[in-house]
Amino acid sequence: MERKRADIIADELEAMILDGTFADGARLDEVQLAARFGVSRTPLREALQRLILSGLVEQQPRRGVFVKQPGPVELLEMFEVMAELEATCARLAASRISDKALAALRDTNARCAEAMENGDSDGYYAENERFHHLLYHDSGNSFLEGECRRLQRRLKPFRRLQLRLRGRMRQSLTEHGAVIAALAAGDADAAAREARQHVAVQGEKFHHLIASLKAAE
Repeated sequence: MERKRADIIADELEAMILDGTFADGARLDEVQLAARFGVSRTPLREALQRLILSGLVEQQPRRGVFVKQPGPVELLEMFEVMAELEATCARLAASRISDKALAALRDTNARCAEAMENGDSDGYYAENERFHHLLYHDSGNSFLEGECRRLQRRLKPFRRLQLRLRGRMRQSLTEHGAVIAALAAGDADAAAREARQHVAVQGEKFHHLIASLKAAE
């Protein structure tokens, strides 16, 4: 399926924010950006709305849209909450997931493996996102699924950034496998533990992420 122009623009703007093309606090001028991407302001505004949802930019009344990078403490707090939400999803899914849903998770992880072998971090992220959305759905709790999706959107740029670290895609793939194995065994505690460890940004993972963000400043 062909991607919407607004989604392509959002991904390109996200990359430019993370690589320092647009610094923290910079104003994103709609007229200039529309000319830069060769589009009308409608898809550009859709793209900016997506970035607003992710928390990478903020809209200030009568002033415009400005880059707003979260600080290290705020970022760590969001990842802590995300890890606990996903652990809850996995715990619930362990007793609710169907064989068909397990097969979908395995198929998605196989596509993650293919992207990893091709060195395609963006392709890996697309399949990784699908993997997590399936896990949210398999919890059988629609409210929890909605909360996970909302926070996942805010953390998307930073979860994508992590995948560009050397060895992270392979590590992530292994962690997916551990979550699937626990779900297949119906082991709620193990499923929660593996999902939490997969998402949590602590220790070396946190230092690498912060170093990557600082390098983009």
